[in-house]
Parts: sequence; structure tokens; C-alpha cells
Amino acid sequence: MRGGGPHCYGANMTLGRWYFAAQSLGGAVWWVSVFLAPSIRTATLGDLDPVLTAAFDIPLFVIASALAAAGIRTAAIIAAAWTVLVAVALAGYATVTGQAGIGVVIMIAAAAGSTVAVTVILRGGRGIPRAWIAVGPFSFRPADATASVAAQLVRTVVEIVVFWGLFLAVIPTALVLLEHRWQVDVQLPTAAAAVAQVLGIVVLLLGSALGLWSAAVMATRGAGTPLPSAMPNHLVVAGPYRFVRNPMALGSIAQGVGLGVLLGSWVVVLYSLCGAVLWNIVIRPVEEDDLEARFGDEYRRYREALRCWVPALRPVPRRA
Repeated sequence: MRGGGPHCYGANMTLGRWYFAAQSLGGAVWWVSVFLAPSIRTATLGDLDPVLTAAFDIPLFVIASALAAAGIRTAAIIAAAWTVLVAVALAGYATVTGQAGIGVVIMIAAAAGSTVAVTVILRGGRGIPRAWIAVGPFSFRPADATASVAAQLVRTVVEIVVFWGLFLAVIPTALVLLEHRWQVDVQLPTAAAAVAQVLGIVVLLLGSALGLWSAAVMATRGAGTPLPSAMPNHLVVAGPYRFVRNPMALGSIAQGVGLGVLLGSWVVVLYSLCGAVLWNIVIRPVEEDDLEARFGDEYRRYREALRCWVPALRPVPRRA
């Protein structure tokens, strides 16, 4: 991944420690609230024994996070591992009993934050190494340049069916079911729900159209597919790629958000936005490094001409 200098690494590591400091403080405030407010205890722990839970959670979550903030790496590992374990266990408990749904949401967020923070701390503030990312379907390499356009289109269609089926059907369906089971769903008034459904359909269709257009252009003009393991052999500056550098990612985010709005699920909307952040921070730098390595100055000029997320009002000249 593209990185920064020592100051950048140091700043990242400091952010990791600040995260654990905030987590320790938040955990302490939450435990005080649990014992003072029965409603908070019920919403976050259900029927779990707060005294028994606190006996484990305060030292392994609150205190360990504080020690991690002080720079003790072992404590950071313990806090992160415990947070992930609690998130998984509490999710199972909430799924079986229908209780403690808010606690699950909080712990999932804490588990994600702890994982990122401990990774940053253990790597001295450096980013996630490319070897952790560029594997399997995310191993960046060009597609078979001898394949016909028809073959690339067929492969692209298969990829769309598989990935859209997983990320826009299977996962959102599971999230909606869990959202209702954990009792964290939000019911909108009838009129507002109707407007949200119309808006969701419009955004979903627009995102899908952008995704299909981007994929078709990549297959026909780039001699490749959207999948990192079969990337285009030519730099594509045509169709939507003349207006924004990552139209397919933009379309995917619109699809997810539109679907979430259509279903009335804030969890699906959040899932889509978190996916966008993850892609932007983790996947995009690796992809851009690969494009720069293969296309050199041609890609650098293209990157300077267009933004990643915000479309330009005027398209850049067509190339590829």
C-alpha cells in the first residue's frame, strides 16, 4: 500500500492509542450506567448477570484498553481479542433470545475499531500490508489479453451475478433478519416509509445502471473485468470513467444505500457505507498502486484529472 513517512506512521500509531483511550472511557461510563440505569442494563445486557459480566469485562475491556492507550502492546492485543469475542458471543445470545440488541451493535462497532487500532499499533503506525489484501479474488493481475470481448463480457456477467447476489441479496437479507431479531429496527411513519421506498428504488436503479455501464465499458474497451484478479489490460478512459475514477465503486455504494432505504433498514445503509470506507482505505490504494505500476504516466495524468468519488462536470478526453 502507498504509505507516508515516519511522521505519518507516528500519527497513525497515536490515533490507535487515542482510540483505546476513548474505548476505555466509554466502557467505564457504560458500566456505571449499567448499574445505575436498569433500562440501559436491559437494552445492552438483556438478562445476563451484570456482576458476573463486569468481573470479566472491566479488566479485559476497560482496564486493558486504558493500558493499551498507555502504549502497552500486549494490553492492546488482549483488549481487541476480548472485544471481538464479546461481540460474537453477544450476537449469538441476542439472536437466540432477542435481547441485548443495542449491546450487540455497540460491541460490533467496538470490535471493528479495536481491530483497526491494534493493527495500527502493532505495525508501528503503518498501513495494512499488500500481502494481506492482494489474495484470492483480490490478487491484482491483468486478465487474459487473448480472450475475446465476448468472453470478457460473459465473465463479467458471471462476476456481477455472484457478487451482486452475495452483497445485495444474501448479506442484506441476513442483516435485515438480525436487525428485527435484535429489535434494533426503526419503524417509519407510513407516509415517510412510502417516500423512502420510492427514493430507495430510484437510487438502487441508478446505482445498478452505473455499475452495469462501467462493467460493460471495462470489458469492451479494457479487455478485462471488474474483478481484481482479471483486471483490464488497457487503461479505460471511456464511458463513466471520463467523469469519475471509480464509477463502479460509486455505483455499488448507491446500490447498497438505495437497497437499505428501500428496505427501511438503517443497518443495511450502514453496512454499505462501512463497505465504502473499507474499500477506500484498504482496497483502493492497492488497486491504484497496481494501475500506476502498469500504466505509469498515463494513469498518473488520469488520476490528476479526475477525482475518486465526485464526478466532474466536464468529461476528460476519451482514451482507450
